[in-house]
Amino acid sequence: MITHDNGGQSELTYSKLSPARIIADHTSVDPAYEGQGVGLALVEALIADARAEGFKIIPLCPFVNAQRRKHPDWAACFDV
Repeated sequence: MITHDNGGQSELTYSKLSPARIIADHTSVDPAYEGQGVGLALVEALIADARAEGFKIIPLCPFVNAQRRKHPDWAACFDV
């Protein structure tokens, strides 16, 4: 989750299936920050965690899934 100066919040929610798999459920960006790369930053943080901790992401969130398709170098982090 990211908290913004204006008091708004942006977040990427997920459900943990096991230590090896999570489901990326939803990405929400504060309207004041849409189009500024906040959603991408959240997905990049999730990718960094997946690489560091060795879990796979099931991208049910449409935004996460769209980013997965745009970044083929992330393929090893996903379970699709």
